[in-house]
Amino acid sequence: MTETYEVVVVGGGTAGLSAALVLGRARRRTLVVDAGEPRNAPAAHLQGYLTRDGMPPAAFLAEGRREVEGYGVEIVRDHAVDVVRDGTGEFGVTLGSGRAVHVRRLIVTTGLADELPAVPGVAERFGRDVLHCPYCHGWEVRDEAFGVLATTPMSVHQALMVTQWSKDVTLFLHTVAEDELGDEDLRRLAAAGVAVVPGEVAELVVDADRLTGVRLADGSTHARSALFVAPRAVPRTGLLERLGAELTETPFGSYPVIDPTGLTSVPGVWAAGNAAGFAEQVVNAASGGYRAAATLNGELLFTDLDAAVARGRQ
Repeated sequence: MTETYEVVVVGGGTAGLSAALVLGRARRRTLVVDAGEPRNAPAAHLQGYLTRDGMPPAAFLAEGRREVEGYGVEIVRDHAVDVVRDGTGEFGVTLGSGRAVHVRRLIVTTGLADELPAVPGVAERFGRDVLHCPYCHGWEVRDEAFGVLATTPMSVHQALMVTQWSKDVTLFLHTVAEDELGDEDLRRLAAAGVAVVPGEVAELVVDADRLTGVRLADGSTHARSALFVAPRAVPRTGLLERLGAELTETPFGSYPVIDPTGLTSVPGVWAAGNAAGFAEQVVNAASGGYRAAATLNGELLFTDLDAAVARGRQ
């Protein structure tokens, strides 16, 4: 038996809950499908969100769910495994549990997954003293001995950025060859005082549950207490691809082409948060979800009004 909603929000992170809050307050019958896989789950705290700085991500999402459910929005822990567009321009969504839903509009906030370098210790300490974003974690490790694990020549940019938070920075080239760095890169690294260490990293050194160093394949060890790394971003765009949404290639993966409100190339489908772009922090994701939902609500309202006008003319 197929249930009917006005809007399904696929993804129960910040962007999805923000969208659902707007839709609930707008009295739209809304279902949030939450797979329970937030990108920032490894982090102890979220930073940079005014009035919520330092709040644990799990507590932030729990409060969001409480607020959203207070407006009658239904939240279900499940995966959306398939979506099809019917002949009326509306959608059928199938969940992993087998539940089938008919919906007028979709907001996709499925985010992305971080693929980390296969260096022993990196995945285990990610979100603790292995970090990816200085805006998220730089203050907490300020003035410590930083390492930056290169994965591509673009890691030079990350090494330069983190010098705002510490002047003791070492760039470990790892799998990047020295000759892949341009002259301008080398000049900037020298000007910033960043030490450059060639050679593959074999493992992280941990003592008493704290990062203490980086060990190279040649056996040498460099004392470090925080390591920055750029994960490979894998956007979760499966549903959008099934609908034929136009994607654009970026250095951080393929993301949907969207307008300023988050509307994709598929009429009736919006994207927000990390499903729409790599660099969306929590505060940006909340804004994107709000904007998409407000636009969607207005579009539905005027669609229905125009249909009523047409019926009246008949």
